[in-house]
Amino acid sequence: MKKFILLLFTFLYVGVNAQTWSDNVAQIVYDKCTKCHHPGGIAPTSLMTYNDASPMAAAIYDAVAQETMPPWPPENAYQQYVHSRVLTPTEKTTLMSWSLNGALEGNSSATPPPPVYTSSLILGNGDLTVQMPTYMSKATSGNDDYACFSVPSGLLENRVIKSVEIIPGNREIVHHALIYLDPNAVEVTDSSGGNCASPSNANTKLMAGYTPGSTPMTLPTVAPLKLGINIAAGSNVYFAMHYPAGSYGQFDSTKVIFHFYPIGTTGVRQVYAEPIIQNWTFGLPPNQITNVSAQYPGGSSGIPADLSMLSVFPHMHLLGQSIKAYAIKPNADTLKFANIPHWDFHWQDFYFFKNIQFAPQGTIFKGEGKYDNTSLNTHNPNNPPQMVTAGLNTSDEMFLVYFHFMLHQAGDENYDMEALMSASLQEQLQEDASPISVFPNPFENATTIAHPGVKAGDVVSVYLYDSQGKLLRKLVQSAVATQDQFSVNWDGNNDANAPVRKGVYFISIQVNGQNTTKQLIKN
Repeated sequence: MKKFILLLFTFLYVGVNAQTWSDNVAQIVYDKCTKCHHPGGIAPTSLMTYNDASPMAAAIYDAVAQETMPPWPPENAYQQYVHSRVLTPTEKTTLMSWSLNGALEGNSSATPPPPVYTSSLILGNGDLTVQMPTYMSKATSGNDDYACFSVPSGLLENRVIKSVEIIPGNREIVHHALIYLDPNAVEVTDSSGGNCASPSNANTKLMAGYTPGSTPMTLPTVAPLKLGINIAAGSNVYFAMHYPAGSYGQFDSTKVIFHFYPIGTTGVRQVYAEPIIQNWTFGLPPNQITNVSAQYPGGSSGIPADLSMLSVFPHMHLLGQSIKAYAIKPNADTLKFANIPHWDFHWQDFYFFKNIQFAPQGTIFKGEGKYDNTSLNTHNPNNPPQMVTAGLNTSDEMFLVYFHFMLHQAGDENYDMEALMSASLQEQLQEDASPISVFPNPFENATTIAHPGVKAGDVVSVYLYDSQGKLLRKLVQSAVATQDQFSVNWDGNNDANAPVRKGVYFISIQVNGQNTTKQLIKN
């Protein structure tokens, strides 16, 4: 009876607070869903417009209520990360209210301008491009395809990486790509069995990853924090690719674009990527749920130096159910890295901390994982279940937790990583055919945005997005133009009246329901 009353109250509550697409729903969908759900994206349906989203209202309700979408595996209550996709309680209520109450559009001319998604580069052409060979997916209707490619970099001298952009050759079928550096060029291509998930050599290090909606890995590159990853001359780049079921016969040729610091650049702090937490000795008996753990160092003395932890990347395969990574400091305090209560092999990434996490000398790193090797696990690759041990193929299992980290310096934990990483997006503006004019562009303090197609009486909205599709500023919202040749000034601040960082941004202008965009750069 209590459950019935609660459900009735919930229904009445969301009914009273029904929303429309143009009011609040569109902006939530833009912010949290359209990185995948846009034309040409990995998701099967676009949610960029009301006509796209309204037929999906019931599915949106289910996904929100069951917390299956948007995909964001780590618990934000455990640790805070850069570029989180988690819905707030208010956003959940708004989406559910809209879905339950007819999925109404509202005033179409008041719909906010959408974010911009482009298949072109965000960071520009870079200094080195490494591309895997053209490959045809072997993923049938019931099986995913995992393939690995080892490609020479052709690099003739040691360099320091400041950013990496992974460009899928076919965004509709690349579900994820893990990019490793192989300094000794020992890895080989494995694309025959559809079962390759990892490199074979411990010296081949994971550096960056791509999942739908992800953005380039841009390390802070300007004062007060300049970070870089070394890449040795003669290195290979190793691509571990995942193509989803049903993509058989489609082709892909993903590439990686590296941006280097100029030779001789000083003051760059070296970033390392290592699986600090790992276990290679476990076995998973059939028809059992098994817990696995690991720690580093193996004894009780802890790490030998102070470290600054930048990101965490937990890694399991198809039998994984949950994984947690944390550390115990010498004073017995717990340092939290990641807790993923519902592991999903299809959604994994480097999660950069909002603030650098300080692991002092003597800290012990720990990991805990749970594996389900029963027939109840719908992802189990074996039917009936079989004994599974640690290994490199997808049908084997892994228990690894990678980190980006560096030697600690006083004050590291006070840096705002999200702000510093955004500040490093300072690349050359790419030309487009947009009728919008922005002058000056690039700009330093202020710029003027003009749309020559606007006429007196038109309804205009002008929104500013960053390169991750995050709304930063509503410059104009559903205003009626009083004259032809519409223009508006932007002072370089966000809606909180704080200056935005240097980087790439997008202006999105809606005129009588029609959208036009323009890229711009703040120097």
